Amino acid sequence: MSTLFSQARTRIPRFADAAVERARLTVVPSRRVDAPRAPFVVLVVLLLAGGVAGLLAFNTTMQQNAFTATALQHRADALAARQQSLAMDLERLRDPQQLAARAKKIGMVPPPNPAFVRLSDGKVLGQPVAATGLDAIRITTLPAAKPKVLAPRPRIVKVVVPRTAATKKSANDRSVVTDRAGRAGSNGTPSGNQETNR
Repeated sequence: MSTLFSQARTRIPRFADAAVERARLTVVPSRRVDAPRAPFVVLVVLLLAGGVAGLLAFNTTMQQNAFTATALQHRADALAARQQSLAMDLERLRDPQQLAARAKKIGMVPPPNPAFVRLSDGKVLGQPVAATGLDAIRITTLPAAKPKVLAPRPRIVKVVVPRTAATKKSANDRSVVTDRAGRAGSNGTPSGNQETNR
């Protein structure tokens, strides 16, 4: 057993010396390893192509959305204008003047003496009288009377035409209607001999 220990003791320094020798750093000549460039170039090209395709798809989608938004805005404006037009038509139809005119057109007249029914017991309050066409009321006002200044009475002017050979066969005197300025009417022309009757 002692021999085994002695052999182990002699072997340990040898292993230690060998490990120390191996552990020492030495300068190693540098190896130049060229990495293959083809996979890197393919990766860069794929990234660039994917980025351009994504950007193009994004721009196309944004343009389609803009067109859709513009079309929807035009449609909303048209619908808002239609709603406003329909609201104006509804207000015009709700006008009491329009309601009265339509009621008069179909022959409705207001009752002269209305009667009311009490709902609690069904009793008729008042003396009902049937309405007639004479009970109709005027809806529109009468037109204003025209002032006499704007509608003067016509002046009648008798024109005496001297008798000649050509006029002997025609009627006696012709009457001509003129206005205030003395202009002749459609029956003839004024001559030097004019008489004015008022």
